[in-house]
Amino acid sequence: MRIGIFAGDVAGQAAVDELVAWTAEVHDQGFPSIWLPQIFGLDAITIAGVIGREVPDIEIGTAVVPTYPRHPMMLAQQALTTNLLTGGRFSLGIGLSHQFVIETIMGMSFEKPLRHMREYLSILGPLVREGTVSFSGETMSCNATVDITGAQPCPILVAALGPQMLQLTGAVADGTITWMTGPQTLADHTTPTITAAASANGRPSPRILAGIPICVTDDAAGARERAATQFSIYGFLPSYRAMLDREGLEGPADIAIVGDEATVRFGIERFADSGVTDLLAVEFSTDPAERTRTRDLLRSLL
Repeated sequence: MRIGIFAGDVAGQAAVDELVAWTAEVHDQGFPSIWLPQIFGLDAITIAGVIGREVPDIEIGTAVVPTYPRHPMMLAQQALTTNLLTGGRFSLGIGLSHQFVIETIMGMSFEKPLRHMREYLSILGPLVREGTVSFSGETMSCNATVDITGAQPCPILVAALGPQMLQLTGAVADGTITWMTGPQTLADHTTPTITAAASANGRPSPRILAGIPICVTDDAAGARERAATQFSIYGFLPSYRAMLDREGLEGPADIAIVGDEATVRFGIERFADSGVTDLLAVEFSTDPAERTRTRDLLRSLL
């Protein structure tokens, strides 16, 4: 299992030059990848291209870019351009976002999200892989060619949690990115569902990326209190709430891996045993000593 670093709090607060310097440090410490969120700040794909031009030999992925606001042809052009800028080290993570965000904030319809993603991938996938598509669906159509000299296809990863979305992802994409999903759910639900779908459709074994809050600390109770506050919204969003319920957890604080080095190491090993190919570590402590201990522990597992 590879261990990457999720740039959640860094990407939300840092200037571009600071993000480049942060990525360079992560790279120098031996981590194979960083992952950028797309929320209400910097555009993740644009930043990935900038970082990739400055920092060599590290995978740069998005976790994740919402699909609804961007036509799949536009996103294919962005992804291929960014993969060119990074020398083939870009991974495109996409997701539906949430009904509240799409309808209340953006004023768009969130009707039939599975249909939306199926049609979206029917356009995005061929454009990214072959550079051309001819597709007509119920809500989206595209007959186009994308020609970016020197660009190579990039992996497409989908934030798939429920069974139908996992089956779709396994059939046509390269893997999934999960969040608020515990090791038992990954082992019993996520890994077998997406792997079976990939096999049935003649596709390679999918990547399974799991984002998880991590903190090495002597104050586990305090860390869980911070996690409960910092990640509280995820206990109410339906897709994440379903994953917490499936794992038998009360809230986001219960899924965080916190404690001393031995405790956190054991928690990470449970994810490796669940079929996860990439653990995306969310270093959520604001205490410098705890952040150093967390990063040191993660480095020891590379």
